[in-house]
Amino acid sequence: MYNPSSQYKFIDLFAGIGGFHLAFDSLGAECVFASEKDIPARKTYWENFRDISPDLFKNNRFNDDILKVNPHEIPDFDILCAGFPCQPFSQAGHKRGFGENKDARGNMFFVIRDIIKTKRPQAIFLENVRHLLRHDEGRTFEIIRQTIEELNYDFYYKIVKASDYGLPQHRPRIFMIGVDRSLGINAPFQFPELIPLKYTLSDIFDGKCDKDVGYTLRVGGRGSKIDDRRNWEFYRVDGEVKRLGVQEGKMMMGLPDDFRFPVSETQAMKQLGNSVAVDAVRAVAQNLLNHLDAHQSTNTLLRYG
Repeated sequence: MYNPSSQYKFIDLFAGIGGFHLAFDSLGAECVFASEKDIPARKTYWENFRDISPDLFKNNRFNDDILKVNPHEIPDFDILCAGFPCQPFSQAGHKRGFGENKDARGNMFFVIRDIIKTKRPQAIFLENVRHLLRHDEGRTFEIIRQTIEELNYDFYYKIVKASDYGLPQHRPRIFMIGVDRSLGINAPFQFPELIPLKYTLSDIFDGKCDKDVGYTLRVGGRGSKIDDRRNWEFYRVDGEVKRLGVQEGKMMMGLPDDFRFPVSETQAMKQLGNSVAVDAVRAVAQNLLNHLDAHQSTNTLLRYG
């Protein structure tokens, strides 16, 4: 595991229930600012991070509307993390994207751009649905790539599945990494090697499941029958049909056993469907921190005086 020589600072934008926070915190990084607008998700975030990152809440750095924040008011940080709104680029969102007549959520990327331009973090870690790569015949993705490169960052991306890094869920997502060229890092960033499953659905359901790796958890569409092509929550276990619940969903997303949902079961399942696969994020984050740490000639903490 990564053992930082100095503590990196990160911000958690469009934070959801804190998958990025869990991953980076486990690697020794400190969250100095977070933003999430959805009220139930904010409740879950506070419940689970009030003890892990108390200064975030004591210093009023848990924002509820990123549009109301002046980027200059955000504390200095090293890494910007953002699972920015994916609905405009997903099948469920009818694959809308950027533009005046498009879904406004898609334009949240430009809020990220403005923060990057103002704060100049060492690195950027973005996550979105894989359909982003080919949305609008690839033009949307090219706008994102070009924007980041024009800000003087090297840009890397990969379609990553949760099952690539130990979790029994497909969940293909595009991970995008930006590294500030002014750091003078000559070696390219490398995504981590794949790792075997830590456990299977049979382990999760405590019985023989007909699949080792499960469907991608979704926000909506619950209740489709097991043989329906839209089904993502029913499995055959020991010959019986069983429905995925919150506990099983937590394991499939890589959330710790003590992660709490102070919301209804319906809200908890929605929040799980919106989250990031923690183990996949952690694996990539570990490589990113190693990449920054191994190639920098000055200590990270010098940035803060």
